[in-house]
Amino acid sequence: MAEIPAVPASGTPRRERLLTGRLMLVIGAGAAYFLALGMLLPVVPIYVEHSLGGGSVAVGVAVGAFSVGAVLLRPLAGRMGDRFGRRVLIVGGALVVSLSGVLYVGSTNFAGLLAVRVLGGVGEAAFFVGAGTLVTDLAPADRRGEAISYWSVAVYGGLAFGPALGETLLGNDRFDAVWLVSAGLAALAAIIGLSTRDVVALRTELTDGKRPPLINRSALAPGLVLFLGLVSLAGFAAFVPLYVSDIGLSDSSGILFLYGALILVIRMVGARLPDRLGPRRAGTWATGVGALGMLVIAAWPSVIGLIVGTIVFASGMSLLYPAIMTLALTGVSEAERSSVVGTMSSFFDLSQGLGAFILGAIAAVGGYRWAFAGGAVFAIGGLVLLRSGIDPRTRGAAPRDHEAAKLAQQYLEPDPP
Repeated sequence: MAEIPAVPASGTPRRERLLTGRLMLVIGAGAAYFLALGMLLPVVPIYVEHSLGGGSVAVGVAVGAFSVGAVLLRPLAGRMGDRFGRRVLIVGGALVVSLSGVLYVGSTNFAGLLAVRVLGGVGEAAFFVGAGTLVTDLAPADRRGEAISYWSVAVYGGLAFGPALGETLLGNDRFDAVWLVSAGLAALAAIIGLSTRDVVALRTELTDGKRPPLINRSALAPGLVLFLGLVSLAGFAAFVPLYVSDIGLSDSSGILFLYGALILVIRMVGARLPDRLGPRRAGTWATGVGALGMLVIAAWPSVIGLIVGTIVFASGMSLLYPAIMTLALTGVSEAERSSVVGTMSSFFDLSQGLGAFILGAIAAVGGYRWAFAGGAVFAIGGLVLLRSGIDPRTRGAAPRDHEAAKLAQQYLEPDPP
């Protein structure tokens, strides 16, 4: 039986330190990695439409192809992380993404581009599962949502600064410069990842004699909520770079920077909100306000409308991933943690892959504004599912009840054999 931490006279458990050097290494690797991916967000749609002659459906397919490779590997990556360690996934995944960046240079046709995008998705699956799980390994149970928020700062820091860097390097069709700098940043993430180390004792089997599951049941309901909530993000990332010319902007870097910067600030200032509010309340805000932001963009076709809609959308999306990931990890043992992150990440990939394809088809028929409206409908579906109580962990529990459950799971489960 694990030792229960001392409780001061006030009755509040002593808070453990969160922002350690180990955690900052993982966040640093993530910052370099997601900066590499963020550079590609506005450039890939432009490359498909302008250099390869593709339309809205082709853009959606190209953006979504990245998620195909990730979906294929993600559940297996979760099992590998529980068996071989998180560090292997971090380093290996970043190196694969770096290789894919180099291969973009030779992707002069649509089929070749799709193959490179799928390869990049395979690397992304490994890196994200490894780094995302190590962050939760390093966090005290009652501060796990806060740790996920800080980790997501790396994610959205890349989304904030990457697109501006990508479009600046692109200039007059300097696509190769974008591909190679992106590859270099992914390689830097791998180098930083070499300095990380695992902190959880790894087991090849669970205590009941079974291997870690490929698809973790604890993540299914939260994963579906995440999927529905993030379809709108797929539409935002894929079609805002193309939509801006319809309303008189020369490029989307300022809008994407605004979105990423707002996420960054809200995640840093409000890092404790997912733990304080609880996953149900934080997730309700995220899906509801995110849907509202998409509706504003769809209904207000102007620069001001896009700016206001982006601000509202970012305010919602800032809490979605930390809230729903915290819900999925509630009551889960260390031995299954990577499989939960892997399963949840599969839903993320599906949202970006299927979401980009579905909204691309809508855009081909009705235009970009209809695609944004479609993203809002998906987000509303996530809100309804979350509030339905399909996951018993969301049924009327107050925020402190969630924290108590996580503390109990962390400190009262049997020690590994």
